[in-house]
Amino acid sequence: MIKIKVPATSANLGVGFDCLGLAVSLYSYASFTENSEKLTITGCDPKYQNTDNLIYQAFVKGCQALEQDVPNVKITIENQIPISRGLGSSAFCVVAGLMGANAWFGNTLNKEQLLDLATQIEGHPDNVSPAIYGQLGASFIDHQDVQTVHFQVHPSLHFVALIPDYQVSTEQARSILPKEMSYQTAIYQIGHAVALTKAFELGDLELIKTAIIDKMHEPFRSKLIPDYPLAKKIVEENSGILYISGSGSTLMAITNDNHTADNIIADIKKDFPAWEAHHLTVDNQGATVV
Repeated sequence: MIKIKVPATSANLGVGFDCLGLAVSLYSYASFTENSEKLTITGCDPKYQNTDNLIYQAFVKGCQALEQDVPNVKITIENQIPISRGLGSSAFCVVAGLMGANAWFGNTLNKEQLLDLATQIEGHPDNVSPAIYGQLGASFIDHQDVQTVHFQVHPSLHFVALIPDYQVSTEQARSILPKEMSYQTAIYQIGHAVALTKAFELGDLELIKTAIIDKMHEPFRSKLIPDYPLAKKIVEENSGILYISGSGSTLMAITNDNHTADNIIADIKKDFPAWEAHHLTVDNQGATVV
């Protein structure tokens, strides 16, 4: 049996729209074993237990990249990453499938090759890059060549994933954005994004608070999350910082104190008892073969 462990990821981080992504300590697993039939999938909704399953599609793509016949396989999914909540659920599927195929045939693909394949499937590298490498990553595509660089995040920083009991579709989150942006806003975003990566390395919460304030997508996407204003108020009253994880609906709080992170969870649960809340740290390894 081959078992792949993949961290959840949180993209954008405010001003790092479609460029920055962070791996966090919430994990999902996919196991691959030999099978008498072409395909058996367990551990997910029955409607995904077929060849349209994204893990299987990525597994097939990995086999093709390795120029190997696709074997009969049983895939067992243990998913802790909520679907369509802005925590990289599709990145988990893509990375798990590719790494499953790679491990099946001797781990001949390196991380750069896995990232290229994952980006081809996902369409953008901001989630798949930290899922593969861990840490905080900045990624872009240049003439179909995927580039990614990684930053250590200071261990003093704590992250709290606040997960509403409703989804925000990526399509809706994209469609609500303006079609154009001024040079002034572009300059603002670039300067703040560069400063933000350094702030994460330093663990400088005051600099994070200033640098993370976004003008490109959060002012628009926050309208798709009806509880955003109250959640933001609760986090800020606890001296934390809040941003929208991916396209939402998950909101991610940042603090530099363990006790404060737990207080945020307790206060959120009072007003939103149906929400999930997870006190997380940064994952520095990325996906691994268990």
